[in-house]
Amino acid sequence: MFVVLIALMYFMMIKPQKKQQQQHQKMLSELKPGDEITTIGGLHAVVSEIDKEKALVTLDCDGVYLDFSRNAIARVTKKAESQPTAAAEEEKAPETEETTESESK
Repeated sequence: MFVVLIALMYFMMIKPQKKQQQQHQKMLSELKPGDEITTIGGLHAVVSEIDKEKALVTLDCDGVYLDFSRNAIARVTKKAESQPTAAAEEEKAPETEETTESESK
């Protein structure tokens, strides 16, 4: 009876908890600058830098930069979109300025 109780406890409590920990570690390993996150304290911010050696994450909270432990991140609310190349940004910039000038005339 005791062995059945331990087996039931393993499948109902321990195994789901391990799976959740693995998912959290995977989320932390995929973290990159530009991701919007929520900390365990409820702070909503954008990831600015990641220091993998020290396990620190620098967060941008409306211009205020704060350092947090990577484990303090509860969830990623929005993944960063892929950044366009610098050449693509330069091509878009003149078009935007010309469009703005022609609309104001």
